[in-house]
This record gives sequence, C-alpha cells and structure tokens, in this order.
Amino acid sequence: MRATDNLVGNDAKWDNIVFLENEAIRPGPGRSRAAGCTRMLEGRRANGSVQTKMYVFDIRHTFSQPRLCAAGVAANSRPVAVAASTEARTDLRSLSVLSEIGKSLASAPELRGSLERVLEKLEEHRGIVRGAVFLLDESTSDIGVEAAVGIPAEGLRARYKVGEGVVGKVVQSGRGIVIPATSREPLVMNRAFQRRRSGSAEWSLVCVPILLERKPAGALAVDFPFNANRDYQADQQFLAVTAAMIAQSLRAHRTVEAERTRLLEENSHLRQELEQRYDLSNIVGTSGPMRQVYEQIAQVAQTNTTVLIRGESGTGKELIAHAIHYNSPRAAKPFVKVSCAALPDTLIEAELFGYERGAFTGAQQRKQGRFELADSGTIFLDEIGEIPLASQVKLLRVLQEREFERLGGTETVRVDVRLVVATNRDLEASMAERQFREDLYYRLNVFSIFVPPLRDRKPDIMLLADHFLAKYARQHRRQIRRISTPAIDMLMSYHWPGNVRELENILERAVLTCDGQVIHGHHLPPTLQTAEASGTMVHTSLSDSVEQYEKDLIVDALKSARGNRAKAARLLSTTERIIGYKVRKYGIDPGRFRGAQVVTSPPPRWRSVGR
Repeated sequence: MRATDNLVGNDAKWDNIVFLENEAIRPGPGRSRAAGCTRMLEGRRANGSVQTKMYVFDIRHTFSQPRLCAAGVAANSRPVAVAASTEARTDLRSLSVLSEIGKSLASAPELRGSLERVLEKLEEHRGIVRGAVFLLDESTSDIGVEAAVGIPAEGLRARYKVGEGVVGKVVQSGRGIVIPATSREPLVMNRAFQRRRSGSAEWSLVCVPILLERKPAGALAVDFPFNANRDYQADQQFLAVTAAMIAQSLRAHRTVEAERTRLLEENSHLRQELEQRYDLSNIVGTSGPMRQVYEQIAQVAQTNTTVLIRGESGTGKELIAHAIHYNSPRAAKPFVKVSCAALPDTLIEAELFGYERGAFTGAQQRKQGRFELADSGTIFLDEIGEIPLASQVKLLRVLQEREFERLGGTETVRVDVRLVVATNRDLEASMAERQFREDLYYRLNVFSIFVPPLRDRKPDIMLLADHFLAKYARQHRRQIRRISTPAIDMLMSYHWPGNVRELENILERAVLTCDGQVIHGHHLPPTLQTAEASGTMVHTSLSDSVEQYEKDLIVDALKSARGNRAKAARLLSTTERIIGYKVRKYGIDPGRFRGAQVVTSPPPRWRSVGR
C-alpha cells in the first residue's frame, strides 16, 4: 500500500464530492480511471508569489466501498482537503446558522424570498462572496437562477443545460463539486457569477445538488475567498445540509403550488359549467310566456339594475336569478344566495350584515355578512317577503347608499353589489296589511320578471319531463327510453300546483319505480291517477248524478228539521209542496228523522235547491 492511500482512508463522508483544481482531470499515461486514482495538481496564486500544493480527489465507485486514491504526492506535504478538525464539524455557531436558515425557509410566504434570506444568512455567517440557488425546469430541461446574492442583473438571466458547466454537471450527476481555485478551471463558465477573469482575487467554488426524491432538482453554488487552509469538507457538509433544507422547502412549496393550481383549474372548470348550465339556451321551455321571460333576462342582465322575480313556489325563480348573474358583467364575481324564509328573525340581520366580536352572546370573533361576501358580485335574496320589518329599514339603506354597519359595530362598510330578489307572496297585499314597507317595495320593484306557473305553459311539460327523465336515468343508472302515451296524457291533464319542482320530483320517483325501459301510468303517484287510468270511473248519466245530489240535500234538510217538511222547505229556500213532491219521488221517509239531532244553520248550498 502506498503512503498516499492513507490520506483520508475510506471516509464515507467524501463519497459524493468531487474535487477539481485548475485544469480538467484526465487520466495520464499508465493511470486508469477505473482505478479511481487522480493526480496532484500544483496551483499558484494569481500573483505567482506563493506556491500551494492542492490535492485533487475524483471519487470513483468501482470499489466495494468508496475510496480515495492519490498519486504523486510530494514528500512531507499535508493535504489541505483533510485538514478539517473535530471542532469545525461540531461548532455551535454552525448549528445556530442552520437554525436561522430553517426559520427563514419556514417564515417567508414565497419561495424566492425565503431562498434569498438563506443566501443572506450564508453571506453573513459563512463568509460567502456570492451565491445562487439554481432550479431545474423539467419542461425545458434548462437550469435557471431562482435566487441569488452578490451577482449582477445579467447573471440572474443565466441559463444552463444539464451537463453544462459546474452547475450542469452537479445537476446531471447529483454529486457535489469543489473547486478550490476557479481562475484556471475550464469547467467554470462564469455565466451566472460573472467573475472577472484577470486582475482579480482568486475564488473557491462549492456546488452541491438539491435532491428531491433522490433526483436532482437544482443546485446550491457559492463562492468563497481563496484560502489555502480552508476546510472544504466542513464547507461542503454545511452546504449539503443547507441544500437538504432547501429541498424540503421546495417540496412543500411545489405541493402547495400544485394544490393551488388544481383548485384554480377546478374553480375555473366549475365556473364554466355554471355559466353553461345557466345560459339562456340551456333553460328548458319554448312556450310564449317563457320566451317573454328570456327577453326580459336579456334586457336586464348586462345592467346593474335591481331585479324583482315574482312567481309561485317551484316555478324556477332561483334559476332565473342564476341566469341573470352568469350573463352579466359580474359573472366572474361571487354569487351569494340567501333564503330569508329559512333564517330566524333574530339572526337574519347578523347573516346579512355581519357582526362584531362581542355583539351578542356567542360572538367570539368578527364575521362578515352576506353583503360583504358578495362585494363586486350579486346577492340573491329569496323569499324577500318574509324579511321582518326591522331588517327592512337597514336593507333599504343598503339599496340606497350601498353602505351599512355590522351588528354591534360603528364602522361603515361600503359594498358594490347587485341585488336580485324573489318572492311568491303578494307584496301589494302585504303592504296593505302593514307587513311590508312601501318605500322598500318601490325600491325593489325597478325591473320585475314574472315567472309563469307550469299550468300556463303546457307546451313545456313534455320538454321538462324528457329533460328530468334523462337526468335521473343517468344519475340512477337506469336504461329508460321513453314515457308511454297514457302516462303522457296523465302529465298533460294534471294541474301542477307544485309547478316544475313537483314535476321533477314525480319524474325522479317514476325512474326509481320503473323496472323496464318505459314509464307507464302506474309508475306515477296516485295524485296524477285519473279515474280512467286507475279503473275507478263511474259510468252514470248527468241526470242520475243530479237526482242523487238533490236527494242528499233533501235528506240533510229533513235531518236538521227532525222530519218537518215545512221547516226543511224553509232551510232549502223552496216550498213545502216541492219538498213533498221530491219526498214521494225519491221514496224518503221523513218520520225516521224525527229523533235526529237538530243542526241550527244549514250549508249555503241548500238555499238554491228547487229554484
């Protein structure tokens, strides 16, 4: 064994670092790269006055264990690279610097700002002259400067290819490189650091990889002032730990950015779906009353006018409100919905306008109201007729001044919102009963849209039925093709008191109960079953039905009069002679009612019999 083999022995700490000095390392005559040996290079200071013996270690992995070989070592020379002491590796100041670096990486909200703070800490405590963090762009395979300190603006725009220069070699191999003297090393390109090549001091370069999932994601490169006695092993180890901390911060940042990008894409996708869903062309209905509604929506959507939507419950007033918002210039802004009927009178003001901390029991912190959440967008107040009178005053002020105070606060909050309201109540009757303020009504009733009930838009019933059939067949994974003709007749003859909402619920029920590919009449609920469809039709003539009805009226009157024909005639506003004739005709025995309970006032319908 040569004497030089014991310079550093088999110290595994040097396994991932390559030392270069002054010129590219090439195997000399009789020396094999496979043997992992290198040669000592003699370096000079820039002024040529001092000679320094520098040792070049090129790590190879052809041995069973990592090993350093050196050849041609001058007698009585000590390698500078192995002069690190135990005190340098356990210096408490290094631990303190690493602690500050960790705090910088954790506290800065942006990656670039945190990396710049890390480099500033290295400049302050480790004496670096310049430094930079390089990151690999996987889409272009270019390596660019993410953060830097001590380099000019031109250097910030530097780009490297993988394998190009010192930084490219480090990213390509995933192994650190130490160059004690950079002035005569061809691998140093001076592209980012912009070192002056003549008439300047000598520099030492240390570059370590930033590894993510054991793959290089970038590099940390710093320049030190040249010092023949510098402990490069300690510097490399310290920077390797720093690079590992940067890698963890980079991993967290990329995870957050990936999640943020996913949420933005999902938000954009959902917004596009909403805009498509509530586009006027996607609202089902071609009847005359609905065409008039479409025209009104098109007229008012592009403005900021307050809209009052009126119509029975279940006609689709909320759908109209969505269509107005998503076809307006505020489509990209919030759309906040509030059901006034679902909020208690004691909470509706807090929900609409928010409250301050301590405004009431349980108010632990400030809460924004719905009007603040809808700022720059649209707020939809459903069932506006149910709002209490006390809250109507404050709502009126918001409509007029666009400002309000939170519950329990004195700060005036200004908002820019568009108001769309809906109601199924007769507001005019509510005003007459003093349940709705007239000034608020006139402020809301700027542009009114009346949504017709389903019974007034018969041509739309089958369009809506087919739409809901396809929707729930797809949702419940049923292969239902059509609705039978008798079922269609039942849908068309029904008066639909629940409007579109009732039709939708009935079609969903029919999809669930249908076990074939066609919906029949028996799949519809009993409320739609006609006498003919249910087999309960009574086959009788009109005269027979009238006679049966007349007989029932006379029997009820005789019961009330305890069999007295004259009194029964007076109850029915007719004569005793006509009652006697009808009693004989229908075979009624008045005597059996003489013990019946007396009814003081007969129903009004009796008074017209016999007239």
